[in-house]
Amino acid sequence: MSFLKWSDKLSAGVQFIDHEHHKLVDMVNDLHDGVMSGRSKEVVGKVLDELVDYTVTHFAHEEKYFGTKGYHEAAAHKHQHDELIRQVAEIQAQYKSGALGTLSMDLMKFLQKWLVVHIQGYDKRFGKHLSENGVR
Repeated sequence: MSFLKWSDKLSAGVQFIDHEHHKLVDMVNDLHDGVMSGRSKEVVGKVLDELVDYTVTHFAHEEKYFGTKGYHEAAAHKHQHDELIRQVAEIQAQYKSGALGTLSMDLMKFLQKWLVVHIQGYDKRFGKHLSENGVR
């Protein structure tokens, strides 16, 4: 069973956003699988690196539309992106240095909660705005 299951509740209603969110959900599940199976630090570290890199890429895709589509919540939404990038980069650095030890279920639950809350709040409103402005 997946740690984080994709459902319509996670849909922002815009194809490129949903596609990228689905990939993020898959990566969180891969990271969870690695943590739970006790796979080597290199394997978990690789998935964590991919998750961090893809998150940055995904946020950049969303942010590209903030200005071009006149999104009124752009500043608050970008702040949320910046905060998650900061937090995850800190986790990544601690993991790579060995200071964190292993990734815990608390960390996995943090990622899961953040992703779900962000999508169901900020991204759903952003998706609605995009749809209303011709982006499907």
